[in-house]
Amino acid sequence: MDTLFRLFSPQSSRDLSRNSSSSRSSEPHQIHYQHSFLHQNSFARQQEVEFYREECGTEHHLYMDEDFSSSSSSKHFQNPHQPPSTTTTTTTTTTPTPTPIFDPADLSLTQDLNLDFASPSSSSVGASGAGRRWSSQLLIECARAVAARDSHRVQQLMWMLNELSSPYGDTEQKLAAYFLQGFFARLTSSGPRTLRTLSAASDRNCSFDSTRRTALRFQELSPWSSFGHVAANGAILEAFLDPSSASQRLHILDLSNTFCTQWPTLLEALATRSADDTPHLSITTVVWSASPSTAVQTVMREIGQRMEKFARLMGVPFRFNVVHHAGDLSDLDLDTLDLREGDSSALAVNCINALHGVSPANRRRETLIAAIRRLQPRIVTVVEEEADLEGGGGGGGEEEGEAFFKVFKENLRFFSAYFESLEESFPKTSNERLALEREAGRSVVDLVACPAAESAERRDTAAGWSRRMRSAGFAPAAFSEDVTDDVRALLRRYKEGWTMRPMAEDSEDASAGIFLEWKEQPVVWASAWKP
Repeated sequence: MDTLFRLFSPQSSRDLSRNSSSSRSSEPHQIHYQHSFLHQNSFARQQEVEFYREECGTEHHLYMDEDFSSSSSSKHFQNPHQPPSTTTTTTTTTTPTPTPIFDPADLSLTQDLNLDFASPSSSSVGASGAGRRWSSQLLIECARAVAARDSHRVQQLMWMLNELSSPYGDTEQKLAAYFLQGFFARLTSSGPRTLRTLSAASDRNCSFDSTRRTALRFQELSPWSSFGHVAANGAILEAFLDPSSASQRLHILDLSNTFCTQWPTLLEALATRSADDTPHLSITTVVWSASPSTAVQTVMREIGQRMEKFARLMGVPFRFNVVHHAGDLSDLDLDTLDLREGDSSALAVNCINALHGVSPANRRRETLIAAIRRLQPRIVTVVEEEADLEGGGGGGGEEEGEAFFKVFKENLRFFSAYFESLEESFPKTSNERLALEREAGRSVVDLVACPAAESAERRDTAAGWSRRMRSAGFAPAAFSEDVTDDVRALLRRYKEGWTMRPMAEDSEDASAGIFLEWKEQPVVWASAWKP
């Protein structure tokens, strides 16, 4: 981890966040029935304010300097049961009470939920994703109503979620806020447009410093990303430095949008070898997106310069190349890349959270894996987040509704574990944590409100990726004891709750990788493959 700080900046950055009193109470909320549904599109107003905050640069403001959620407040409506002010006036005016879109008695339809407002720390997310969390209960019921096209119940549940949610509250409130945003985009058929707006706001704030701070802070406090880095680096080194097939030139095709935080430790490991035995390392990293981003290009240019400087300090011959690709990764012609450097070179392909970004439509994922196989790499490392999220995009029809509901429950399970791990790993007021949560919020909008064929977030399970790799002609390469020991040593640096588990021994893919688990929930899968 220290190596990463030496690469990106040894100087500690000033903590830009400070404690501020939360404008949302963690106590059970009182629901005021006199409010109209969604406060007359107050959630849309909340989105606009969020975009403004993003554009102005949240990291330059207090973390929770103002509550932009649509909470019940006299600023919007006056409680009709509240005694009038004692201020003396000479005239009396009659203010009409806002008419609710439905009668409070209609909420009897939601009384069967038996919501539990206990502390989030006392509840756990079960395999179904529901557990006993009030947010999970409401969100699952809302998803069921959306799938069944029960507009009346959808209105009721979204109204309740709008009252209880906040992107600045606890884990329960944040989950409710981001999934409510996804529901709103789905029901208004604005998923792709909302996603583009959120992504554009994020790009406006994208800089090398903010990217570095978020990436390093995430690796410092959570093994979510570094777990795959350590496992993949170990497999690559062992494949390259095998005495029977050692090469003087090593070339890594990096198909991972990890901003190269994986490679400093690999350079450091190569530097420990004798000067005569140090191979020449080349890295070609492919950065792809739906549309080119000048901000991302600037970030990658700065990262490349620092990588080259670090390699010189380590005494490792090094060459770094960045390929920017607009569009689906499967459309990139890998054969046109300059990946071979003579007969003595060996190739590795590194795929960390890359394959699920390829559209599942028209077997594009299988096409990309087949293209990787044609490169004849010595080893391929695959790291993916563990969740069955294929299908279930926007659209209609009874079958579409059933698929949506099935994927939604898995979606909720996965992001509940993610948000909970951030809650227990990061300080309450952390701009880096807020950036990670907003990124997850964009993924939620993609999964809930965008067509599956156009989605960049359709994760699959280890079993699904293993089948694709085997079909393309790859065989699993089991991680050695040295690699798994390194992973266990990594997990001991973090708080309790993180464990490593191999694939089930009774599975045909028993040797195909290892899982990172958060409180017994598999969240990340790392594997290595040979042709």
